Amino acid sequence: MVNLIYLTVLFPLLGFIINGVFGRKIKNEKIIGIIGSSTIGLAFIIALFAFFETLSLPVENREHIIELFTWLKAGGLDIHIAYQVDQLSLVMALIVTGVGFIIHVYSIGYMHGDKSFWRFFAYLNLFIFMMMNLILADNFVLLFLGWEGVGLSSYLLIGFWYDKKFEKSTTSEAGKKAFIVNRIGDFAFLLGIFLIYLTFGSLNFGEVFARAGAPGIPESTFNFIALFLFIGAIGKSAQLPLYVWLPDAMAGPTPVSALIHAATMVTAGVYMVARSSILFASAPAILTVVAVVGAATALYAASIAIVQNDIKKVLAYSTISQLGYMFLALGVGAFSAGIFHLMTHAFFKALLFLGAGSIIHVMHEEQNIQNYGGLKKYMPYTFVTFLIAALAISGIPPLSGFFSKDEILWSSFANGNVVYWGIGAFTALLTAFYMFRLVYLTFMGKERIAKDKHPHESSKVMTVPLIALAVLATIGGFIGIPALFAGEGGNKFGQWFEPVFKNAEAKLATYQTYSHSLEFTLMTISVLLAITGILIARGIYLKNPAYADKIKNRFNGVYKILWNKYFVDEFYDRIIVMPIYRFSESVLWKITDAKIIDGVVNNTASLINSISAKIRKFENGVAQFYALIMAVGIAIALFWIIFTL
Repeated sequence: MVNLIYLTVLFPLLGFIINGVFGRKIKNEKIIGIIGSSTIGLAFIIALFAFFETLSLPVENREHIIELFTWLKAGGLDIHIAYQVDQLSLVMALIVTGVGFIIHVYSIGYMHGDKSFWRFFAYLNLFIFMMMNLILADNFVLLFLGWEGVGLSSYLLIGFWYDKKFEKSTTSEAGKKAFIVNRIGDFAFLLGIFLIYLTFGSLNFGEVFARAGAPGIPESTFNFIALFLFIGAIGKSAQLPLYVWLPDAMAGPTPVSALIHAATMVTAGVYMVARSSILFASAPAILTVVAVVGAATALYAASIAIVQNDIKKVLAYSTISQLGYMFLALGVGAFSAGIFHLMTHAFFKALLFLGAGSIIHVMHEEQNIQNYGGLKKYMPYTFVTFLIAALAISGIPPLSGFFSKDEILWSSFANGNVVYWGIGAFTALLTAFYMFRLVYLTFMGKERIAKDKHPHESSKVMTVPLIALAVLATIGGFIGIPALFAGEGGNKFGQWFEPVFKNAEAKLATYQTYSHSLEFTLMTISVLLAITGILIARGIYLKNPAYADKIKNRFNGVYKILWNKYFVDEFYDRIIVMPIYRFSESVLWKITDAKIIDGVVNNTASLINSISAKIRKFENGVAQFYALIMAVGIAIALFWIIFTL
């Protein structure tokens, strides 16, 4: 099955073509949904068989390059459409196709009755196709193709309901914002790719990473390469300061939010940094930047989430925060821990978004959690699965989020410093608080539901995917049980990735070792902090709801800052967007375009018109005049011949 890994890319493309070309004519939601979902399901099956086949091989034989054909060949540049099958790409392929398949099935129920049902599934398949190219690519050019492709797909899906109002604009404006902000990071990513080629003479992962491990290349070169690549990751994975597109991505249908936030686009930056681990390990200063940005983003986004009332906005800022956790892990050299949290996050965050979609669907697009309350009795399956996801993201044992979050916190302490751990632990408290604020206001307490809303449980095509994700969110962390509990051979997930990250980790193997008792102590503290966050949320929003308003009024200044997201969008608008707009309007448009460019064109036309008006006088239609001109011409020609020869 390893040799057939290209089918995991081909099947989503096939689904995109069939639904994209013939979907309008099919006019049958069931057939369209089956085509869109089955192509991803088949891709998942192939990836699963490839995983088990690879698992059965000796460790030294687990990497394969499946080359299809030559794509670009010019001078020393030799780029192939080729896919790399190894421990990292296989795990990513299972996440993307597995969670993607569940989201596709869920979408059949969620998008029922939509006039562009076929177009939605075509775009979803295109998204998976591009993401599979990104994670399976064996070179930076093919990776960048998938990188740009998921950007295009996100634009199409975020703005899917292009005529629908979203906050102060439309969904199409939100899609445009995502596309444009990502271009900033993508420009830096391109610079990084150019510098890689100039430095190593190749863009193939195998050649680049092998030469990166050899001595002789200045650290400053690695610093520039890693910095450019990381700026690309900042844009794609919504880190400070380029995170502003992700909350607006909530304008798209909820399955899109689940796909973007859980399994695909935002994880691309994490994957790229992990794939390029040897380049980052060779630039320790930039790794520190990665850790600092990750820690700051985790805390920053979590603080915003504690006051948001839009159910999808809470989850959006939660995603930004959890991505910060992943980059914190990568920044301290714990690459496998970052990917571990990427995987568990895919399970519980997809579950949270699909649970939110189930609520929004039956509440007729109502997204304000202040207008919910008491939904537990109406939506028991949604409630239980949502609660599991909330516990998992809060890091409550033995759910999946506990294992991955704890590994990041421990790595941030052991490989970094106590400040990293402190920020991560406090963020865990905030995470538990805002997630259970969401749970209590949505499912428990007094009903605040409008009379025209009639909540009920969603259909099976939507609840079965919730149950499947709830199972994964519950047991998914057991493959990464730390050595603290299972001995040195316990963390199977970390062992699986050892061949991929061994060279990078060898460069960074300068950290102090600590006892298991300290690890257990820190783990206990982080769990207690999470429980504290849950209890605080329970005390305020379930036991004494009026107290929330008292806190709001007492700390009104802080509340306004958090409610307005630190005014970052307004700052960007005033300092960057509007000056560029005014410059474009007053200089580029009114002067450069209207006066200079149009002036040159218009004056040229006027000159030609003036000349032609004078020449036109010679074309008066009088035969005698034409004969006179001819005679004069002949006389001049004869005069020239006689006196010049």
